[in-house]
Amino acid sequence: MRARRPAVAGMFYSDKPQELAAAVRAYVAEAAPPGMAKPPKAVVAPHAGYIYSGPVAGTAYAALAPRGKEIERVILIGPSHRIGFPGVAASGASAFETPLGPVAVDREAVALLVKEGLAREFEAAHENEHSLEVQLPFLKQVCPNARMVPLLAGDDDWRAVEKVLALLWGEGETAIVVSSDLSHYHDYATAQQLDADTAKTVERLAAGEVDFDQACGATGINGLLAMVANKGLACTTLDLRNSGDTAGPRNRVVGYGAFAVG
Repeated sequence: MRARRPAVAGMFYSDKPQELAAAVRAYVAEAAPPGMAKPPKAVVAPHAGYIYSGPVAGTAYAALAPRGKEIERVILIGPSHRIGFPGVAASGASAFETPLGPVAVDREAVALLVKEGLAREFEAAHENEHSLEVQLPFLKQVCPNARMVPLLAGDDDWRAVEKVLALLWGEGETAIVVSSDLSHYHDYATAQQLDADTAKTVERLAAGEVDFDQACGATGINGLLAMVANKGLACTTLDLRNSGDTAGPRNRVVGYGAFAVG
């Protein structure tokens, strides 16, 4: 079985291993303490270029870090930016390569999803997609022993994501990462208000109420929220910033949020 090669290394993040590892460590180390009683079961983390969203992603992964070495499997769900399709697209790859080394795919979990009709292998969706790839260096650093289940959520079918998570939820050995940015290309003040409203919707566990104008990964977020409500858990906003706060101008920004489930 083949390994999936990086598509955006050297663009969204450094393709130099030492430089990349140092950047990821810094983003995680500089994050504010999450203020949670225990590490979360799941997080939502952004997926833009690291100079823009890396600090917010670092907040999400810093919350996971205390249990990182105990995590054996990460269910990684992101949106497809280039190819539209219904349902959930898995990958047939045995591993996803990164400048920090490969992240192994949990082939047994993928096979189970396909067998149960909850996903299909669709390599074309994964080939040039960045929403999962930019999470992998963080996973290598924070969850070094984990295999992953790489899944792209297609057109607005968040119930399909809910079913996937219900099957693979597991116990302490399993963590979930949903990859999503928030609002896109508004002025700074407008983005702040829109993203604050989205955060309130997420904290209310309002499955189905997050739309694509609020979050490009809305399908994954809504599916996660449904599971969180079913499990009697809560979702907390850890960080809410935009590119105007990190590395860009303020006239046209992209929003980023870090959320934790526990």
